[in-house]
Amino acid sequence: MLTQIGAGRDIYVDNIAGDDRRDGSTIRTSGRAGGPVRSLRRALELAQGSDRIVLSDTGEPYRESVTLQAGKHTGIAARPFEIIGNGATLDGSAPVPQDSWKHVEDDVFRFRAPRTSFQTLFLDGKPLVRLFVDREVGFPKLQPLEWCLFDRHIYFRVEKDRLPRQYDLTHTSLPVGITLYEARHIVVSDLVVQGFQLDGVNAHDSVFDATLVGLTCRGNGRSGISVGGASRVRIIACLVGNNGVAQVRTEGFSRTEIMNCDLVESANAPAVVRDGGLVSINADDTPDS
Repeated sequence: MLTQIGAGRDIYVDNIAGDDRRDGSTIRTSGRAGGPVRSLRRALELAQGSDRIVLSDTGEPYRESVTLQAGKHTGIAARPFEIIGNGATLDGSAPVPQDSWKHVEDDVFRFRAPRTSFQTLFLDGKPLVRLFVDREVGFPKLQPLEWCLFDRHIYFRVEKDRLPRQYDLTHTSLPVGITLYEARHIVVSDLVVQGFQLDGVNAHDSVFDATLVGLTCRGNGRSGISVGGASRVRIIACLVGNNGVAQVRTEGFSRTEIMNCDLVESANAPAVVRDGGLVSINADDTPDS
């Protein structure tokens, strides 16, 4: 069994040229069944043990949400289960329906957000500047291309003589980019994870020997990376910023190592928010209790 797990194989994914009816065995279409699959979800259905899932960066985001779970997506220490992003983007956002905007006043419009307290608004795939509402101070004065969330509505100020439908606006839609649950010996690398309502990556519980390396986690409604339960996660050389509540959040009895990362904090979203767990930043630091 260990020999079979250790061998592993590569499963190729291409969200433009791929086809989920193929077996993912080759990077290009080959024969009746060979060739890349189209979705990361299908690759995870085919994968097991110490396989590697290899994404093609086609320039088009992979618009899906996936889960890695115990047994099926568990490698061994010498040969972990891997997702290799090659710079591709996993995106959980969805377009704002053009007919959903209602005029408020002046250049300010609003639309009713989905039932969640975590949201991000994007223009051309990049997070816009958000202002936070202080109910004691009153509604903030939005500048052009700024937004805020108030009473389940997203308020957005357009530029002069423009309308919301003239912009390519999207908002967080899918809940979590990559959920890790009771899986072990995992590496996820070189991937952009953005636009999810809660977290870009969530190590939910009992995830051991998981390494996130070279990820960019941005524009997620709650956090870029969340580590909870009794999970053990290493975060290496990642760029995490523009997330709603925290760049990295931890809870429960988890242990998180953060090494050589750029955590871009803001006034409303600190670099690390701890609701439990132990966190060490860089190799020489002692974990916080």
